[in-house]
Amino acid sequence: MTRILGVDTATEACTVGLWIEGGVQVRHAVTPRGHADRVLDDCRVLLAQSGLRLADLDALAVGRGPGSFTGVRIGIGVAQGLGYAAGLPVIPVSTLATLAQGAADAAAVEWIATAIDARMGEVYWGLYRRGPDGLVTAVGRERVCAPGAVALPEEVEPCYGVGTGWAAHGEALRARLGARLTGVDPAALPHAASMLRLAAAAWTRGQAVPPGRVEPVYLRDRVAQAGGQPP
Repeated sequence: MTRILGVDTATEACTVGLWIEGGVQVRHAVTPRGHADRVLDDCRVLLAQSGLRLADLDALAVGRGPGSFTGVRIGIGVAQGLGYAAGLPVIPVSTLATLAQGAADAAAVEWIATAIDARMGEVYWGLYRRGPDGLVTAVGRERVCAPGAVALPEEVEPCYGVGTGWAAHGEALRARLGARLTGVDPAALPHAASMLRLAAAAWTRGQAVPPGRVEPVYLRDRVAQAGGQPP
């Protein structure tokens, strides 16, 4: 029986979930701040409700970014701390992939264009395709770029847009994709249930790593200070 506890705090969503052999329990809150104050409590509540201890798990999963620099660090830190404490491996999951999986499940779309607002006039961008098994895989590399610089490969069929980048830069993104865009969910945020579907598949493929090998993915190498705060 596979048991995985997952957290993603890379965006406005503080989302925590517990996967037990395909069943998922989730604690999900949308708040611009306070992730560090609630994420561990959410983990404790889910474990207590299931009658499990941390040591009863097979692995942990974490949203490794891209997203808010502070949020990504919080999630990675929690996963590493719990992993070291219980001797558990960690499964890193792309935050953009989690967004895409949510759209693939909810809207049954094949091609998903994910965009998270990266501030400073940019988006974190990734293109995903839903496979026959229902799980998404990346098409090309994730990147951070100006909305006017995004592009779709010629072979991509009409796609669906998700993420806060579509709320912040929807006009520019729509102008780039034109008629190849079938719809948009600009309010979409990562959800632990979607992340854990991807994490469970990665677990079966042997893609968990020791806590010390989990690395955040920021995409942006340098943080331009805006008002003294990183994005």
